[in-house]
Amino acid sequence: MQVIEELLANDKTHSVTFAEILSQCIDACVSCELACNACADACLVEPDIDKLRRCIRLNLDCLDICAATARLLSRRQTVDRHLQAQLETCARVCASCGEECRRHAASHEHCRVCADACRWCEQQCRGLLKALPEMVETGSSPQA
Repeated sequence: MQVIEELLANDKTHSVTFAEILSQCIDACVSCELACNACADACLVEPDIDKLRRCIRLNLDCLDICAATARLLSRRQTVDRHLQAQLETCARVCASCGEECRRHAASHEHCRVCADACRWCEQQCRGLLKALPEMVETGSSPQA
């Protein structure tokens, strides 16, 4: 996501390394949001829709949480416990949605793609969480 990378590169409150991790997480959240939206929409036209109801619901929950997470990450100047909680929630919902989509992946390609996007987003959220602990304690900005 070139726009986010450019914005973060010009933001002197973040180290280059942290800006890269942050940018990747935002990109993963946006990609997951779009994949979940497309998957839910594709599930709605499948003949076995009754078997996909949980998948659709988790897709809708996941896309909302990923969208909110991406927006929060794109405007954070300081790190606090609310951001940490949001990332933890995003990682958990991505894990749940990805697991459900994986159950249908053999029959539905859109579910396979969505499961992969969910896994990537979960990994990026957890990676960003690993970079946060010392900053959450101090309430400071992640600087070099």
